[in-house]
Amino acid sequence: MLRLITGIRGASGFGSASTAEEVTDAIDATALTVIITGGASGIGLETTRVLALRKVHVIIAARNMEAANEAKQRILNENRTARIDILKLDLSSLKSVKAFADNFLALNLPLNILINNAGIMFCPFQLSEDGVEMQFATNHLGHFYLTNLLLDKMKETAKSTGIEGRIVNLSSVAHLVCPREGIRFHNINDKNSYQDKVAYGQSKLANLLHANELSRRLQEEGASITVNSVHPGLIMTNLMRYSAFLMRILRVFTCLLWKNVPQGAATTCYVAIHPSLKGVTGKYFSDCNEYKPSKLARDEVLARNLWDFSNNLINASQKIIDK
Repeated sequence: MLRLITGIRGASGFGSASTAEEVTDAIDATALTVIITGGASGIGLETTRVLALRKVHVIIAARNMEAANEAKQRILNENRTARIDILKLDLSSLKSVKAFADNFLALNLPLNILINNAGIMFCPFQLSEDGVEMQFATNHLGHFYLTNLLLDKMKETAKSTGIEGRIVNLSSVAHLVCPREGIRFHNINDKNSYQDKVAYGQSKLANLLHANELSRRLQEEGASITVNSVHPGLIMTNLMRYSAFLMRILRVFTCLLWKNVPQGAATTCYVAIHPSLKGVTGKYFSDCNEYKPSKLARDEVLARNLWDFSNNLINASQKIIDK
């Protein structure tokens, strides 16, 4: 807590006050191609801007194409050499996730980095078009499916280029506020027991567990891809649109704990391209330094159960779509 408030730098040389531009300073990432979900607003937009500044070819995966085009133009106005493309993606729809992956693969581009950034927060209870609670569907399941669909391309890119691939899942310290059992496998869609903040915490715990289990599997396979998760910090963005009034009140009493957007994007950018993290995988980062997540987040059995549960949800949805 003291380090967060004071901005004291950790072992990485960076801290809570570091910005995305600072942590990527002097890095030439010309050879890299990244997909970032939700890269048209909030910390996703800042991540896109800074990675493009470091010469990364950025693919923005966005639900709102108009906003994505505006974001692209804004960055190009500042940086005429930026390489940015846009593809439509609605993470709450498995059909849309599959279409996005097919469209990207058809471009025959390399893929070095996948940043699973997009999400929703504290929304009222609703089910996705695939019949899954919306926060779990958007924050976890859509990213889980997207990652699986793009994984072979990432392996192929790492092998052909000799450049290590990286996958970054945006989790949150909110993973601590989750159901007692971690993931409510047997009543994930129960409206009567739904609590928006607990459901959000559950989805963020799922992001962490997904990263850890995928990291384990890729290490076992010997693939040259790392997988880590990050907590960006408390930042006032559109993510909080369902609880903006509450968050503004909270911010008055916790003002020293909040970051601005350039600071909020720092950890993502650091984990995505900083050379010091080569070979580092299965870790959780906050303020550009490694931290120990909750006991549930480190539960290997829970991670494997979530992996199987997620695959089962996807398979069940695909059977319905195929009918």
